[in-house]
Amino acid sequence: MRKKVKPLSIPKHEKIVESLKLPKDSLLGASIVTVTGNSEAFIENYKGMIEYTDENILLQGKTCRIAIKGQRLMIDYYTNEDMKITGRITDVSYL
Repeated sequence: MRKKVKPLSIPKHEKIVESLKLPKDSLLGASIVTVTGNSEAFIENYKGMIEYTDENILLQGKTCRIAIKGQRLMIDYYTNEDMKITGRITDVSYL
């Protein structure tokens, strides 16, 4: 016997943004993570830094936490809006 699966409901404000074909990142405050190879990561729209070691960087986004793991991790620069992380990146996860 098969169970009926409920479709995921999309919040009303996300439906509006999608219907207007507007960029979600700027209107909803979503974090943007761009990884280049395994040596650079650019993070935009983060709220704050929770943990910073040479093997783990944990950031707070608007809706989730972003964990970057690796070796010899360094924050090259950061502002209130974005940051660049370098080192040997082995894992990026959303918690």
